[in-house]
This record gives sequence, C-alpha cells and structure tokens, in this order.
Amino acid sequence: MRKGFLVGVTVLGVAVILTAGALLVYRGALAPQPVRPGSIAPGTYEPAAWGNVYPLEYDSWRQTQEPRPAGKSTYKRGWDTDGVIYDKLSEFPYLALLYHGWGMGIDYNEPRGHWYMITDQLEVDPARVKPGGACLTCKSPYAEKLVADYGKAFLKLPYQEARDKIPPAHRTLGVACIDCHDEATMDLRVRKWTILNGLAALGKKELTRQEMRSVVCGQCHCTYIITRDKEMKATDVVFPWQGSSWGDIPVEKIIREIEKSPAHLEWTQAVTGFKVGFIRHPEFEFYTRNSVHWRAGVACADCHMPYKRVGNAKISDHNVMSPLKDDMRACLQCHVEKADDLRRQVLAIQDRTVALMNRAGYATATVAKLFELANRERAQGRALNEKLYARAKEFYLEAFYRVVYLAAENSMGFHNPTEAGRIAGDALAFAGRAEALLRQTLAGAGVAVPEVIPLELEKYLQNRGTKKLDFKPEQEFKDPTGLQDVFLPPPAKGLPGAG
Repeated sequence: MRKGFLVGVTVLGVAVILTAGALLVYRGALAPQPVRPGSIAPGTYEPAAWGNVYPLEYDSWRQTQEPRPAGKSTYKRGWDTDGVIYDKLSEFPYLALLYHGWGMGIDYNEPRGHWYMITDQLEVDPARVKPGGACLTCKSPYAEKLVADYGKAFLKLPYQEARDKIPPAHRTLGVACIDCHDEATMDLRVRKWTILNGLAALGKKELTRQEMRSVVCGQCHCTYIITRDKEMKATDVVFPWQGSSWGDIPVEKIIREIEKSPAHLEWTQAVTGFKVGFIRHPEFEFYTRNSVHWRAGVACADCHMPYKRVGNAKISDHNVMSPLKDDMRACLQCHVEKADDLRRQVLAIQDRTVALMNRAGYATATVAKLFELANRERAQGRALNEKLYARAKEFYLEAFYRVVYLAAENSMGFHNPTEAGRIAGDALAFAGRAEALLRQTLAGAGVAVPEVIPLELEKYLQNRGTKKLDFKPEQEFKDPTGLQDVFLPPPAKGLPGAG
C-alpha cells in the first residue's frame, strides 16, 4: 500500500516537473521581445525605411488606410465598410447655420484616419484649405522642416503651392514614424514648434514616458489658432494654452485666448455678422482636464494603440482607432466587465452628451437667427438698446464657442463625461440668457418676435457651394432622449432635426 503510494507520488511529481518544463518552454516562445533600436538615418521621413527595422509596427500603421467595421459606433462613422463618408452638417444641421460663411459650413466630413490626413484635405471644398500652408502644420511630417527652411512665411503660401514644397513622393503622406519617434533610440518625442510652445505656456518642462504617450497624440489632437495679419493671411499656428496649466486647460481659458486679439478672429459668421474664432478637435484639452481615466494615469495610447501580440512579439498597435471599433480590446486590458457591457456604457455616455449638445446647439442657433433679425431691423433704422445688444452678444459667443468645442471633440463626450455635461449645460444657459436679452431688446424697439424662431436649416444645408444636402437614411439623427420636439418645432420633411 505504502509502496504503491510512493510510486504514484513519484510519477505525479515527474509529470508535474515535465509539465512545468513544457510550460516554461512554451511561455518562453511567446514572451514579448524588447524593442531593439535599429539604424535609421537622421531625418528619415519615408515610413518604409523605418519598416525595414520595425516591420510589425510598420504593417500595423499601414492598416490605417483600411475602413473600419460598420455598425460599431453610433456617431463617429467617418470611414466604415459601408462605403459612406458621413457629412457632419447633415447629421447635426444647426452646425450648418452656425458655420455659415466658413469653410466648415461648406464641407465638414467625419475624418477617416491617419492615412488620409492630407488626402481628406485634397478632397474637401477648397474653402477648407484657404489658410494655405498653415493647413499642413499637423497634417504633414514635413511641417517643421518647411517652416525651418522657409520661415513662417511658408504658412501663408497658397495651399497647393505650400504642398508642392514637400517631396513629390510624400505629398499625400500623413502622420509618419518621424512625427513621434527619435530615429536613433525610438524614444517618443515631439518636434513641432506648436506643441513645444504650448508646453512652455503650461510650464511643463519634463515629461514622463507615460505622459509622452499622450503628448505625442496631443500635438495634433488639440485645438489651435491660425493667427492672421490685416489681409487675413496666416502668420502662425498657436495653441491657446496661455494662462492654463498641465492637466487643466479649460474651455473658458481657450475662449479668453481667442478673444484676446483681433488676429485670433479667423472668420466672419454670416448669420450674425460677427468676427469669431474657432475651436478644432480639442481631445487633449478635454481628456486631460480631470477626467477619470487621466487621473488614473491612462494615456491616449493605452486606449487607441493597445499592446498586441504578433507571433512571439508584443507591439503597440499603430492601427489607431476607437476601442468601439475594435470590440473594446483596449478596455479589457484593465476592466473586468464584459465587452458588451463596456460598449453599452460608452454609447450611453455618448447618447447623453449628444442630447445635451443638441439642446445647446439648437438654442445657440436660435440666438444667431435673432441677431440676424436684430441686425436687419437696425439696418432699417430701428433704434435698439445697444447695451442690451452688446450683453446678448457676449452671452451668445460664450454659448457658440462651447457648442463648437463639443461638436469638434471626437469622443462625443466619452473622454470626459462630467466635463461634457458642464460645458453643454453652460452653453445652454448662456444661449438662454442671450435669447432673453435679445427678445427684450427687440420688444423694446417695437418689433414683434415670433414664439418659435424659424431656423431655415435647409437653406444653410443647401447653400454650400457645389456640395448640397446629401445624406442617407441611416445618417438621420434622432435625439436619444425623444424630447427634441419639446425644444424645437416639428422637423422639416427630409431633414434630420431641422426647425
């Protein structure tokens, strides 16, 4: 009995040792290999040359030219396998009214991805690239070199002339390896004067590696001002981060920077006649302002470039995309919930943000039409209370910039849900105060103001140069809360949410 027991234990022990050894061999075969810096000549812009040394990362970067699976995301559907490039103005028609008189009011598509950064510029209405060479600042890896070679006068060159300064083989090259990596060490780095000046304005002198995994994204995924001279030619591209601090770049201080100088007012809003600035894709500012994930130490790359195994190697996935379109793979690295549960939570946050943004957007558009009415009455000799008019303008611009901010930020609120709610709520409040003051001003001047202001959205959607209203049924937006008719008149036939 005892002898058999010992034999059994011995056999079991040998089996355990053999199994453990096999596991060690197996795990060793799959163990991630450290990045070994290769030989890349300084100033190498050609991604394929980097790919000779880092083929796995290069192959994943090349995948950014491929469409994303359709049906994964409710709102950000810029380049899905359904073959549709979605028109944001048809999806959110009040933006066509607010942006009328500006290139964004003519052509505003959901972006496709890194591969198409310059291609998208070539395919939109020419009004979108009217600032000239300044439009290449984030789109081309050559921007820093071109400014170094030609000075900031390069920024005011006509767009095609500026693009012709790029070597022919790279005139449609978007973000490339050299934008984010040091050639000798592969360390993350940033080189553009815009981000370097922006970090200096924040007083940020040193960056950890994890912080750099957000900053390399933030050098382009942020808002900026194209400063203008008296002829409205571009003189510089600056980040409006003055007066802010690391981890705290609020929309209020961005607005103050825009309003600080006439050189920051880039266009004239056709409906109101006001000279205004603009806010572009402020992902970095929005995400880093006390969001839950930022405070937990999560970098942009953790979610949009998660690690993955390729054979026996572990790489950061350079096929940059939303986790929604990748079945929440990045989220599952930290969260224990199921992918479907996480996806539902993201979509719920986005639905709530869009509902709030729509309230604020339509309310702000209503005020713009009231200003149009007030300006028409003034032009006909009607005396208005200029003090109330000026105060209403201040409130209107506060609402306008907040709506622009939310509409331009690409996560539909998910990067920072509490901040999205705050900004939308403030925009709605400012729009309400502006409307009340304008109604008081017009009533005091003897003007009969209708209860519901016609927004004439179809006029703005159709009046876009060669681009007319063209949306498919699946693009039609419906308010997730079902309360849209509480705030708006019934939609015009065929127009999503039109008033």
